[in-house]
Amino acid sequence: MEAELFPRTRGEIAPGAVHVPDWLDAREQRELLAACREWARPPAGLRTVRTPGGGTMTARQVCLGRHWYPYGYAPTVVDGDGAPVKPFPAWLGELGRRAVTDALGAGSAGGAAYDIALINFYDAGARMGMHRDSDEKADAPVVSLSLGDVCVFRFGNTRTRTRPWTDVELRSGDLFVFGGPSRFAYHGVPRVHAGTAPPELGLTGRLSITLRVSGL
Repeated sequence: MEAELFPRTRGEIAPGAVHVPDWLDAREQRELLAACREWARPPAGLRTVRTPGGGTMTARQVCLGRHWYPYGYAPTVVDGDGAPVKPFPAWLGELGRRAVTDALGAGSAGGAAYDIALINFYDAGARMGMHRDSDEKADAPVVSLSLGDVCVFRFGNTRTRTRPWTDVELRSGDLFVFGGPSRFAYHGVPRVHAGTAPPELGLTGRLSITLRVSGL
């Protein structure tokens, strides 16, 4: 946003968990949005995720590299149209490594080769319950990029879905990285503020692009 009374600054939310406001500039946001729109097309496109208990997630999802389903990974959309998952592009992996370096410092990415992306689309009323990213066989930092509407991102602890937690406002272009002692912390999105996306982006709703190292 323009002319902030108190400009936003980067902050360590927990050990190994860092929020970097406005990490993506306007051009990078538009380019990433265009890529997301292509990835969302069928086959292996945007889908509604169904849980083992028969419920559905309110945020819709598309995957790159490997297909995530509750609670594992597959080479095809086993809970959807059965198509092969779309490939994970090399440039997205480089973006992930740069994000980790910028957030956590030189050498933090190590030899991590990012090879999975989970892209969640939140429309009005969508949310995400507290959960851990624990289906990977690697503990490399998780990279999360935000596009579109502002959300409340709730970052908790590694022991329980309940308090203590910290609520962080994520806006379009923001980066959030969590690794090290916070790699398996519970986190979620209890609220999305509809209609708050930058008008020039041309997006109604919120996209989160989460990059991971599968270790598979």
